[in-house]
Amino acid sequence: MKKLQKLLKRLAKALIRRYHPLVVGITGSVGKTSTKLATAAVLNSKYKTRMPAGNLNSELGLPLAIIGDYSSSGGAFFWLKVVGRAVVWLIFRLPYPEAIVLEYGADRPGDIGYLLEIVRPEVAVVTAVGAVPVHVEFYNDAEEVATEKSRLVRSLNGNGFAILNYDDPYVFEMKEKTKSKVITFGFKEGASMRISGFENKSEDGRPTGIVFKLEYGGGFVPVRIDGVLGKPHAYAAAAAAAVGISQGLNLVQISEALARYPGERGRARILPGVKDSYIIDDTYNASPLSTWSALEILKEIPAPRKIAVLGDMSELGKYTASAHEDTGAVAAETVNILVTVGVKAKFIAKGAVEKGLPEEAVWSFDSADEAKKKVQDLIKPKDLILIKGSQSARMEKIVLEIMAEPEKASKLLVRQYGHWLRG
Repeated sequence: MKKLQKLLKRLAKALIRRYHPLVVGITGSVGKTSTKLATAAVLNSKYKTRMPAGNLNSELGLPLAIIGDYSSSGGAFFWLKVVGRAVVWLIFRLPYPEAIVLEYGADRPGDIGYLLEIVRPEVAVVTAVGAVPVHVEFYNDAEEVATEKSRLVRSLNGNGFAILNYDDPYVFEMKEKTKSKVITFGFKEGASMRISGFENKSEDGRPTGIVFKLEYGGGFVPVRIDGVLGKPHAYAAAAAAAVGISQGLNLVQISEALARYPGERGRARILPGVKDSYIIDDTYNASPLSTWSALEILKEIPAPRKIAVLGDMSELGKYTASAHEDTGAVAAETVNILVTVGVKAKFIAKGAVEKGLPEEAVWSFDSADEAKKKVQDLIKPKDLILIKGSQSARMEKIVLEIMAEPEKASKLLVRQYGHWLRG
């Protein structure tokens, strides 16, 4: 595997040198994929843009995203085809994207440094770090996570652009660590690309999407995105808009492009549920920051009853117990019924009960398979149900159990392929 990794690294570097695409790099503890989608939607207004469909942000994944339009990797025959394709693209000058939007993952210290050896972006976006970031188990604290993420903006030259989250102190401080031009985004007064007038919209008790304004340089445009909920999507849109500004697009062009932003499966997508209920499917992954944001959505959308089905949050290291208990305390202020899934998530139940949620309103299960029938039994008409957890919790199994159109699972839900379906 090490030999394959080195070969892919060399091939990816060679392709970048041959075709010189605009490279936009995105990192952060949450929101990378949504920001990638929104950024690709905006850049498509000007460039032929490639956005890897999968979570290709590692030592093997990043070269794969550069070499071709892949969503996942495979066995030996797959890698032979990948290498062959790269060689052909290097020998013959064939159509290649004018822009590539890449994710830079940082599970461990040093990860981003390695990825930067493959390709340094011209535009770097940092979405968020948060006080208890995801993948923190291999770091001592949030400051170390921020230091690793900041490698992306430190790699920029004076002609580059750093797109930074103004609302996250760890990210905003990165402006001091780059020689590049800086564009900030966020809700707070002072952000270059400011989000204002945000609303989660619903009609006749049915959640429909989000609306907000983007303000930049004295002007503003309205933005409407259907089928998704929550401020994380507004953050993604604002970051993408800042990337667009860096490439000479205006606010009107950006607003029109964002209307085509589809959101991503398992990221606060609205799905119809059984018994005339509504599901907020946020099952792609979970961190404390993203889970609290999801609970905020649940709090803001009117509904006769609100149910949160929350799974384990992985890779939190020493923060595991406290982060789950804090999440339970947040949930207690919002939900009528709480269902937890996984051993770690039992701390969510503990935190919720300690905050005042009645014990009879809380159910805990060890797995999604054990929980799914109970969740369906609990549902009543017009309920609003949030389902969220880390990938390992397999919370999409519960969505499949309670969605009104399970026959559409392959198009609507995460992890509907290969070993995920067998597990």
